[in-house]
Amino acid sequence: MYYLGIDLGSSSIKLALVESSSGKKVGLIQEPEKEMSMHAPQSGWAEQDPTVWWSHVCIGIKKLKATYQITENDILGIGIAYQMHGLVLVDEQGDSLRKSIIWCDSRAVEIGNEACNQIGNEKCYERLLNSPSNFTASKLKWVKENEPDVYNNIYKFMLPGDYIAYRLSNTINTTLSGLSEGIFWDFKEDTISEDVTQYYGFNKNLMPDMVPTFGVQSKISEKGAKETGLKIDTPILYRAGDQPNNALSLNVFHPGEVAATGGTSGVVYAVTSNLSVKEASRVNNFAHVNYVKGKVKNIGKLLCINGAGIQYRWLLNNLGVASYEEMNNLAKAVEIGADGVGIIPFGNGAERMLENKEVGTRIFNLNLNRHSKAHLCRAALEGIAFAFVYGIEIMKSDGIDAKVMRAGNDNLFRSTIFSNTIATLTNQKIEIYDTTGAIGAARACALKNGEYELFTSFTKNDHIQTFEPNENIAAYQKAYDNWKNELEIILNK
Repeated sequence: MYYLGIDLGSSSIKLALVESSSGKKVGLIQEPEKEMSMHAPQSGWAEQDPTVWWSHVCIGIKKLKATYQITENDILGIGIAYQMHGLVLVDEQGDSLRKSIIWCDSRAVEIGNEACNQIGNEKCYERLLNSPSNFTASKLKWVKENEPDVYNNIYKFMLPGDYIAYRLSNTINTTLSGLSEGIFWDFKEDTISEDVTQYYGFNKNLMPDMVPTFGVQSKISEKGAKETGLKIDTPILYRAGDQPNNALSLNVFHPGEVAATGGTSGVVYAVTSNLSVKEASRVNNFAHVNYVKGKVKNIGKLLCINGAGIQYRWLLNNLGVASYEEMNNLAKAVEIGADGVGIIPFGNGAERMLENKEVGTRIFNLNLNRHSKAHLCRAALEGIAFAFVYGIEIMKSDGIDAKVMRAGNDNLFRSTIFSNTIATLTNQKIEIYDTTGAIGAARACALKNGEYELFTSFTKNDHIQTFEPNENIAAYQKAYDNWKNELEIILNK
């Protein structure tokens, strides 16, 4: 028997099957094989049609069943992960009223900033643990101000994962974690925020009912079964946004545990029970998957680094090299510190951890007579790693006491140089696991009864290697200090 995991991203939907008793990975597919399109009617906007998501989910489930020769009777439960902070609007018939305004859409930034000023910065940080900023609540306010005909026809708003669960079950609900990522949750009162709903003038009837993150949230309806090929009454047992779910996939549940990803952008996600908001302008705070109202206040502190893997990919495309493996081998031939060459890797737009400044990519101390592309490869890996370390230092100043970092087998964390640099400068080991968000969402079905030990046993076979701090910290520290000095000169201009 199996659990099914659905991971709704902005580029594709990944679906996974795992054995319900052992958590063993059985199958993983991506739908569509090429990236989903994104609609950008104006600069800074990003929209997707939620009915397209649903179409790909249906196709993907049928492909998964056919590829691995299972029937609907073999699937015991469904877990859902999804792109965070998006907004989906439906009418009373459950039809979507407009394209979803997704996570990377920036149209509501000023609305959120003004809300923070009017509600009060101190109150927002104390109660919401964030500014309303560009999150779901502010996007809903944008619709209210700019598309009144749409707004007046809203029956319920949803997050992207809520929409997939609704199409499966014909039941509209959400989770506490989901409400917190939309900046609808008051952590001081442990309830839906009156400050946000009253300031924005939202009718609370627009809000979905709240269900626990783990356990039976709803069941597959007759219509959902017909469209997907799943069995009627199969339960949906879990739902979470992509970053909390990535942490769950890496067995990160408790204070002191940190999850990291190193793809196009980088993320450090640390679990804490500390409600500090000292760095709330640079670090976001959300209810983690195992936050329980009135009982367990586990917070996920999320730091995003836009300039990460995209920097290394740019070098791949422009250095005349054939692969990342070739770049990594070139970098290994160069000593720690890249003979003084450094790269500030923030060329992917404004960086929240740098107070939303656009620093760009900078190469410094390059000697045209002595340095080669090997030095640039080493400097890039180190520079991206230094950006992670810089971000971790910010998180530590915000009350994070990291004991272990766990990362997926991403392209950056496959690099010994990259992982050793972070492990050494933070003085903590980095455990690498071969797992995905879809696999994590499937395995999370087993947590319906709080069986953390069973879930932990699922992840043990995923462990690939552990990077320990290097004893030769002096060389790493010198290179990092040079890099940080250069960054601070830029920031202080």
